[in-house]
Amino acid sequence: MKILVDTHIFLWAITDDPRLSRTHRALYADESSDLYFSIASVWEILIKCGLGKLTLPAPAAPSVFKQLEKNRLTPLSIRPEHLAELETLPPLHRDPFDRMLIAQAIAEKMPILSGDSALRKYGVAIL
Repeated sequence: MKILVDTHIFLWAITDDPRLSRTHRALYADESSDLYFSIASVWEILIKCGLGKLTLPAPAAPSVFKQLEKNRLTPLSIRPEHLAELETLPPLHRDPFDRMLIAQAIAEKMPILSGDSALRKYGVAIL
């Protein structure tokens, strides 16, 4: 199964954060799934690091990409069909990064591994 991993799930997984549920941990670790990580999430992480809201080894970008490889996540670029889907989304969620994840999940027909219940408003499958 193809799964789009939300930013917080990735961060909790790489830091062994106890907020990562047993179910999310199992899905994240399941080697039979193909895990994807949006470039929008990388952008979000780098912005938060720059603002001092998140601390990762510096420089953060190479650190994030190393963790993606180590955790077998495939980077998902932002493509024209994702932007076309984004444009059609109603304004139910204010976070632009989450809105991009929703658009990508819809366009790619994959569920999102997330603990954010607000994403359900869009009818996208949330694991």
